[in-house]
Amino acid sequence: MERRTNILMHRYEMGKLLGQGTFAKVHHARKLKTGESVAIKIIDKEKIVKVGLIDQIKREISVMRRVKHPNVVQLYEVMASKSKIYFVIEFVKGGELFNKVAKGRLREDAARRYFQQLVAAVDFCHSRGVYHRDLKPENLLLDESGNLKVSDFGLSALVESKRQDGLLHTTCGTPAYVAPEVISKRGYDGEKADIWSCGVILFVLLAGYLPFQDPNLSEMYRKISRGEFKCPNWFPPEVKKLLSRILDPNPYSRISVSSLMENYWFRKGFKRVEYAASDVNKEDSPRCILEMVDSDSESSCSRKKEILQSTCSMKRLPSFNAFDIISNISQGFDLSGLFEKDTNNSRAEAWFTTQKPLSMVVSKLEEVALTESFKIKKLDGVVKMQGSKEGRKGQLAIDAEIFEVTPSFHVVEVKKTAGDTMEYRKFCDQDLKPSLKDIVWSWQGSGDDLQQQEGDVN
Repeated sequence: MERRTNILMHRYEMGKLLGQGTFAKVHHARKLKTGESVAIKIIDKEKIVKVGLIDQIKREISVMRRVKHPNVVQLYEVMASKSKIYFVIEFVKGGELFNKVAKGRLREDAARRYFQQLVAAVDFCHSRGVYHRDLKPENLLLDESGNLKVSDFGLSALVESKRQDGLLHTTCGTPAYVAPEVISKRGYDGEKADIWSCGVILFVLLAGYLPFQDPNLSEMYRKISRGEFKCPNWFPPEVKKLLSRILDPNPYSRISVSSLMENYWFRKGFKRVEYAASDVNKEDSPRCILEMVDSDSESSCSRKKEILQSTCSMKRLPSFNAFDIISNISQGFDLSGLFEKDTNNSRAEAWFTTQKPLSMVVSKLEEVALTESFKIKKLDGVVKMQGSKEGRKGQLAIDAEIFEVTPSFHVVEVKKTAGDTMEYRKFCDQDLKPSLKDIVWSWQGSGDDLQQQEGDVN
C-alpha cells in the first residue's frame, strides 16, 4: 500500500476502517477503475504463521471461490505482498442481522424471508461441497435492499475434509448454535449440522432469544444434546412443527435441506433463484485453490486464460486472475510457499514476475534466445525457443508464456518442453537468469537456489 496516496496495488483507494480482529483488519475501499465500493480484509502473514492458521486461510479462499450466490458475500479477488494477504470482498453496508434481532423479535413474514434466503444460500453451499459450521446472526449481513448475505467462512469445511467414515470430526462453531452431534465429538454430517444452526437462527428471529440457554455451559450442552426447548405461544403451529423437525437431536431423523425447502410454511412467497451459466464462474469448477496448491506442475496451469494471438508486436494480454497465480509464483504471492519450504525442486519449470512492459519482456527473451543460438517462434502468446545443439536427450526446447496480472505487472512461466532436464537447469542458472536480471522482480521454481528480491508489489 502506498501511504501517501492510500492506493493499494494501483487498483483500490483505501478508505475507513470497518472492523479489526486479532489477525486482520477490514477497510472500506473503492475500485479505481469503476468506482465500485468493496471491503478489503487485510491479513497479517506473520501472525497467522505463528498461530498455525495457514490451512484455514487457504481453505477460506478455496471455499469462497466455490460459492457464488446472491445470498453469500462474494470474494472478488485475492492479492498479496510479502507481509500481507488482501481479500477483496463484496461491501455489504446494511450491518449484521444480529443488530435487528437485538432490538426485538421479527414479524413472521420478515423472519421467514430471512430464513428462506439463509436456507437457499446454505443449500447452494452444500451443493458445492461446502459446510459453513458457524452459522449465527452475527455472520449474516444485510445489504442496502435488506437481502441476507452469509459471511465468514473461516470455520467452514470442504467435502474433501471428510474422513473415511464420511463424516467431519473438527469440533467448532458457536456453542449456542452448534448441533449436538458436533459437541459429542463422534463425527457429524456437515449438512445436518448446518441445518440445526439454521433452526436455532429461525427460533431467534421469531422469539428474540435463544432456544437453548443457561448460565452453565455444561447445562446448556445438556439441553442441546436432548433437544430441550420450548416455543413461545406466539409461534404459528406450522413453525413449531417445523422446528421440532429441524432441532431434532438425532441427525439421522433430522429434516434434510431438500425436505425443508418443500415445507408448506417455508415455501410461502419463496422464489428460487435461477442461475444462468454465467452466474457461476466457470473457473470455480471443478478445481479449487487447495487443489491447485497440491497439484502437479502440469495440472496446476490448466486454468490459465487463453492468450491473444501473438504477433511481432504482441498485443496486450488479457488479465491473469490472482487466483491463477496464487499457488504458483514467487513467495510474495504463493500462500503455500510462504508458509512452508518447497522441497520439490525437481520440476523443469520456473516462474518469474516482472514490473517491466510486455515489449521489454519479449525483447529480453528474444535477446537471450539469439545469444544462445536458439530458434524463436511466437505462437498464441508463447515465446518458443528451440535449441540448435544436440543434447543428451535431443535438442532443448523451452516455452516462455507471459500473463498479465495488472498492466504494470506480468508473470512469465518458463517450461522445458523437450530435451534433458539437467541441461535445462544449467541453461536457466547460467544463461537465462543472469540475462534477465534487469527485468525480473522474483523467481520461483527450477533450481535449488532461486533468490527472491525484497519488497512488496505496490
